[in-house]
Amino acid sequence: MKKVGIVIAFIVGLFLVWIIGAYNSLVRKQENVAKSWSLVENVCQRRADLVPNLVALVKSYDEYEQRTLIDITEARAKKAAVAKVNMENYTESDLQDFQATQDALDESLNRLMVSVEDYPDLKANTNYLALQAQLAGCENRILTERERFNDAARDYNQCIRRFPRNIIANMFGFEKRPYFEATTENANAAPKTF
Repeated sequence: MKKVGIVIAFIVGLFLVWIIGAYNSLVRKQENVAKSWSLVENVCQRRADLVPNLVALVKSYDEYEQRTLIDITEARAKKAAVAKVNMENYTESDLQDFQATQDALDESLNRLMVSVEDYPDLKANTNYLALQAQLAGCENRILTERERFNDAARDYNQCIRRFPRNIIANMFGFEKRPYFEATTENANAAPKTF
């Protein structure tokens, strides 16, 4: 009888160790999703921080597209006004709202770059070329970080759906995380080089 009690205690102990390990693994994956998202936000913020420098540089030329500059300033202000996505309980709608503000900024920047084509002196300006390179670098980093975010979300989602971890995930309220998806029809196109 004593041996049976020891065997049962041993099995229960192993089960508890497995539950703790599974729970900690889910927490680690959940935190990786949050970290990946923060990197997306960081590179988007970096791009938004470059906008005032670009606007100031373009304004320094006598002829510029006033409406385009206003649109860029408004898009940047709107982006800054959007609350950060709460990674504890974000929804697909939250990611779409975030992307909509990014799309508005992209569209305004693209219009500015098209208007710059009319000003050869500006296009040859060293500061403009440096800002252009920094913006292009930001666009590439944004794409990279979005991919990493989706990879982390996929890894987490797969983990919470696999048996028997899905039991632990359901017990402790781990929920599926939506992926970052492109919202514009030209989203598969490479970013334009400014």
